[in-house]
Amino acid sequence: MRKANDKSIKDAIEQMLNVYKIKRRFDETAVIATWPQLVGKSVANRTKELFIRDKKLFLRVESSVIKNELMMIRSQIIDKINEEAKMVLIEEIIFL
Repeated sequence: MRKANDKSIKDAIEQMLNVYKIKRRFDETAVIATWPQLVGKSVANRTKELFIRDKKLFLRVESSVIKNELMMIRSQIIDKINEEAKMVLIEEIIFL
């Protein structure tokens, strides 16, 4: 039987991440780890560099065709990332 002040492990971890101000970093790492699921394996395999700084997702893509495709759907990618994170994690995508 759970007591009124008991927390689930998920809630406890979430609270700990917030207390130690590492939730954003944790979420940013999750974006990088799930990049293949976000854009597909073929695009992910051609992504040579991927990092987040100051709410900007920086990408280096080896194919100009894929880069152009990503540029056209950048707002959908941003929306998808922020929806998954349940916060504004990314405001802009910068192509290197």
